Amino acid sequence: MKALLCKEFGPPEKLVVDEVADPTPGKNQVVLDVKAAAVNFPDTLIIQNLYQFKPDLPFSAGGECAGVVRSVGEGVKHLKAGDKVIAFTGWGAFAEQVCCDAMAVIPMPEGLDFVTASAFVMTYATSYHALVDRASIKEGETLLVLGASGGVGLAAIEIGKALGARVIAAASTAEKLAVCKEHGADELINYESEDMKARLKELTAGKGVDVVYDPVGGPFSEIALRSTGWRGRFLVIGFANGEIPKVPLNLTLLKGSSIIGVFWGDYVKREPDNNINDLFALFGWLQEGKLKPHIAGSYSLEDGPAAIRELMDRKVSGKIVITPAED
Repeated sequence: MKALLCKEFGPPEKLVVDEVADPTPGKNQVVLDVKAAAVNFPDTLIIQNLYQFKPDLPFSAGGECAGVVRSVGEGVKHLKAGDKVIAFTGWGAFAEQVCCDAMAVIPMPEGLDFVTASAFVMTYATSYHALVDRASIKEGETLLVLGASGGVGLAAIEIGKALGARVIAAASTAEKLAVCKEHGADELINYESEDMKARLKELTAGKGVDVVYDPVGGPFSEIALRSTGWRGRFLVIGFANGEIPKVPLNLTLLKGSSIIGVFWGDYVKREPDNNINDLFALFGWLQEGKLKPHIAGSYSLEDGPAAIRELMDRKVSGKIVITPAED
């Protein structure tokens, strides 16, 4: 089979497509024919040896995919060859086939295409866990989403609206903000050309926002924290900017506010039943049309390095996917 391989750590331009042996499932494992694999921020880190998980070279990135079960190993009872599924692999999905733990595979909902399925769960489940479980956001509260045009950002906008929040989307260009508007944002802030602090004060009549959703980090994090209201909740999702901000902790004292970490990957492992309930809720909203994943582009395996570069350079609105085996 073909795989997009990382043979040496570095930028995506170092990745190469090469032939590797077809995988064989071990006990409690399955092998999938990968139809589509989403590109996520951890993929940009793992190929540079900057992620918390460090696979041995050579390896393929790709932690989230959709495909068809090719074969199952000993002990697998809930899956069979031919099943359409969504899988969470950690890495390895940027390939025509991938072997993964059977417990990390779930049936693909009826009516969902492979591309959308591959790009749905990680971003929407992260945002649902953040807003519902960690922030306990309530109807009528105000939600500020930083980096709002990215995959998790758009998911946060849609979930916030589904929960009855007023959503303020902040992004760096008019084009990105237009996408945010299409996905339900009530107010828009261009934080490259506008004074975000002043705009937030204006939009909230000086009361501040109730919840901040921050997948970006960098210089705007402290501004957003300062712009929270009484009992505000600041959700730490990630650091796409590359800079982990250092904020004055007295701000939380003055606002009676909270800084809350969100680590969906560990939540899945530690609280699998709660995660399954989250997924049922999300799939229900998807079928009702409350959620509309934005797929910005689909790339071949050979064009995979370009796809990862687009995400690294923050040029992507929504999600992009790699399709190793197109029908």
